[in-house]
Amino acid sequence: MRDAVVVDAIRTPFGRRSGSLAHWHPVDLVASTLTAVVERAGISPDVVDDVIMGCVMQVGEQGTNIARNAVLAAGWPDTVPGTTVDRQCGSSQQAVHFAAQGVMSGAYDVVIASGVEVMTRIPMGATTADGRYGFPFGPSVSARYADSGGLVPQGESAERIAERWGFDRSELDEFGLRSQTRAMRAMRTGRFDAEIVAVTDEDGRPVTTDGGVRETSLDALAELPPAFRQADGRCTAGNSSQITDGAATALIMSAERARELGVRPRARFVEFAVVGDDPQLMLTANIPATRRVLERAGLAMDDIDRFEVNEAFSAAVLAWLRELGPDDPELIERVNVNGGAIALGHPLGASGARLLATLVNELERIEGRYGLQVMCEGGGMANALVIERCTQ
Repeated sequence: MRDAVVVDAIRTPFGRRSGSLAHWHPVDLVASTLTAVVERAGISPDVVDDVIMGCVMQVGEQGTNIARNAVLAAGWPDTVPGTTVDRQCGSSQQAVHFAAQGVMSGAYDVVIASGVEVMTRIPMGATTADGRYGFPFGPSVSARYADSGGLVPQGESAERIAERWGFDRSELDEFGLRSQTRAMRAMRTGRFDAEIVAVTDEDGRPVTTDGGVRETSLDALAELPPAFRQADGRCTAGNSSQITDGAATALIMSAERARELGVRPRARFVEFAVVGDDPQLMLTANIPATRRVLERAGLAMDDIDRFEVNEAFSAAVLAWLRELGPDDPELIERVNVNGGAIALGHPLGASGARLLATLVNELERIEGRYGLQVMCEGGGMANALVIERCTQ
């Protein structure tokens, strides 16, 4: 089995809904990251065997195989193929998994894993919004969960997680504030500089920073109304991920091909896991996914220098912390040290590749060895992977 390595991982700045990136057609936005990643590596796009792209709302501007459309928009040779995958919030992390596993198996030598979502233009739920062609799940799935109240939206799932693990509103808000504070520190100290490639706003001015990061306080967060349960809700806009526009891309190769092309690997893929869990709680599969990927890698929580746990909601990450580190109050100091989706935003299909970019750069900054990223996903699933920083 060959080693698969990350040569580079980049992203656009993430733009707030109706903000600096709202004018971008999603095909062109993600195409800009394809162009940037090969230019930074100093390679020709004609060596790319495939482009695997995560996107959740595959309709309208994001429909008709956006991966292939992005290849063409980037001006790459017609011979470069592309395919689009949907594993809900983990779509581009799944693209990373498929890309690396294809390299390890010998199916690819050089492959792009990418993701995009311009949620201002193609909102969440756009694939089924008008119901003209029916709705997902179907009678059998609905009947399966009817006795336990049926399947519910993610916001309600987050509320149920807060109830089950006993998190009150203040705990959720404290985690939301931590995300914003850490992201602000990372932005001000240049920790994101190596992963962000600038794009332009509608007036042609460069955009280099994330639009969702803001100064706030616990008092300000406490004033926000519940977002999903009006009467007794604990989840708000301040402790949930932001609706965001953005794209991210990783360049993945075999170690042998990287040497032939004269590029430096930055991280090696160690192990992968994908699991299913309760689709009603929906956001808890990150817990068994983490356990499984560590077991497969022969590692323990203490071996991991940095964790990136997608901040779909404060409740989802706090439950992960409670289950994976109940006797380790310092674990949170290694989790999302540069903030997460509560501050930076969660452009669905792009988030997994964004986590990889942040994780690779953070391991390099601290000269750490192992990093683990995990994404909870719609339908009660999760992807997890472990990488090891390359030192030469």
